[in-house]
Amino acid sequence: MKNLQPEQRNLFIAIGISLVILVASQFLLPRHETPAPAPTDATTASSTATGDQARPALPGAEADLKVRSREAVLADNPARVAIHNGRLDGTLNTVGARLDDLSLVDYRETVDPKSPEISLFSPAGTIKPYYAEWGWVADKDTPTAVPTSTTQWTASSDKLSPDSPVTLSWDNGEGVTFEQTVSVDKNFMFSVDRKVINNSGKALKLFPYGLVSRKGKPEGQSFYIVHEGPYALVDGTLKDYTYKKMDDAGSESFESTGGWVGLTDKYWMATLVPDQKEAVQTTMRHASVDGDDRYQVQYLGSAHEVAPGASLDIQSHLFAGAKEVKLIQSYEDKLGIDKFELTVDFGWFKFLTKPLFLVILWIYGLVGNFGIAIICLTILVRLLMFPLAQTSFRTMTKMKKLGPQMKAMREKYADDKAAMNAELMKVYQKEKVNPVAGCLPVLVQIPVFFSLYKVFFVSIEMRHAPFFGWIHDLSAPDPTSIFNLFGLIPWTPPHALMIGVWPLIMGFTMFVQQRLNPPPADPVQAKMFLALPFVFTFMLSSFPAGLVLYYSVNNTLSASQQYLMMRRLGVAVDAEDQPATPAKPEKPARKTAAKAETTTRRGRAK
Repeated sequence: MKNLQPEQRNLFIAIGISLVILVASQFLLPRHETPAPAPTDATTASSTATGDQARPALPGAEADLKVRSREAVLADNPARVAIHNGRLDGTLNTVGARLDDLSLVDYRETVDPKSPEISLFSPAGTIKPYYAEWGWVADKDTPTAVPTSTTQWTASSDKLSPDSPVTLSWDNGEGVTFEQTVSVDKNFMFSVDRKVINNSGKALKLFPYGLVSRKGKPEGQSFYIVHEGPYALVDGTLKDYTYKKMDDAGSESFESTGGWVGLTDKYWMATLVPDQKEAVQTTMRHASVDGDDRYQVQYLGSAHEVAPGASLDIQSHLFAGAKEVKLIQSYEDKLGIDKFELTVDFGWFKFLTKPLFLVILWIYGLVGNFGIAIICLTILVRLLMFPLAQTSFRTMTKMKKLGPQMKAMREKYADDKAAMNAELMKVYQKEKVNPVAGCLPVLVQIPVFFSLYKVFFVSIEMRHAPFFGWIHDLSAPDPTSIFNLFGLIPWTPPHALMIGVWPLIMGFTMFVQQRLNPPPADPVQAKMFLALPFVFTFMLSSFPAGLVLYYSVNNTLSASQQYLMMRRLGVAVDAEDQPATPAKPEKPARKTAAKAETTTRRGRAK
């Protein structure tokens, strides 16, 4: 690129940036994944040695039952324990001591407040069972009957609430009593205190376990930009596998002290948290049963010995709900859960993404509208970038002011590119202009752009957040389209033609900002630049409305700052179209000289 003129170099940089965004958007936008069945059998698992002690296998995903309605399955066990805490509704199954019926009160399937609540857990026998359970595995050297998925537990109460925990108990008939005291807070955290009372007259060795199992993948589309699937924290390191990757892997196991393991979707998760000081074996598994995908995550604790007449207590937790950032952070601090914040996928730019999110959340607390919060954030970002943008706009304004002179120079040296570039560099050095400086704000905006996209995409707080007018969900694209006259024509255009009001506003602001920039001398390059606002309008029409709002406001502020700079330096918007004529003050000087010479001649004649 040595022989390129500075403005040509800027053109290629801008085109390169545009191509990067266009290509990246293909990976950011959703696409379907085709599952690849694995031959793993979910009902068996080999023992894994840990030191001198071999840990036994855990129960696997049960065989498919006849699919029935949710209501019919729930009616099978009238002894279920009702769960109510203001944010969760559901029941605890006393058969198997499973948490398999749970819905989120605060979240609906659509923006319509009357639409159904988000259903997180569903019992076995429904179309897509999804549940959590806790239990014990007996050591083969000290065998004893332990509760299974068909065990009928006795509940101390028929209601579970923050003020009323429930204790499930079962006697194995051999003098051993198993108890599980389940409690729930006012949000999404369950605590399970398991107790074993050994009156059998012989020593026992038991392994505690917890598991989360589901059939099928999350409904809707899968996305590259956010992790969905099994994940675990293993000795401080995050191990995450997409559903597609688990289809291929079949099974993955890790040894860890503490940590956590779970299944996560875009906005929801079910994550098991064992005792943070206990050595556990964490396993992620996939199986194809009758053509249906089964996914299970689990942990198996260390061996615990229970002497005759003694008892054993083990406590663990389960987060089952929406991935609210501040709530998850509070659990990390309150319960001492190592790096629990990693359950929210803020991505590679976490150092930028999370602060941006927290600033938006803080502003939202002040103004009460996420759209207004985004506008305020845009202003803050512009203020932080003001010095850099001011330098850039000063450079671009000077280049626009030099436009007529540079145009004349190109015409003069049309056949000698080397001489023309040399003269242009002399002009740049004389005027102290650095053409590359004009690209710096664009380069800085790229990580901000992607970070904000991540915020709008993964933050549950942005889901179904309204703005004004027709924008009822800032995390979704603008629902209007110019191709049906914004709803006046009763026709729904295809996805590619859903170009709404805000994408059009964004395209217009980008076009105005482009008019203020010094255009390239090459007509072909000028046409390419002219097409960029239209390209970005189509591209961003499928992006979240909140991001398009940010971009529109950012373009408006940038154009305003650049216009004021041009006014300050006395450069017109159409400066490039002005001819390179001599300055006006020189004409009176020539007239004065001619008049003086005429007067002298008359004096001599006299």
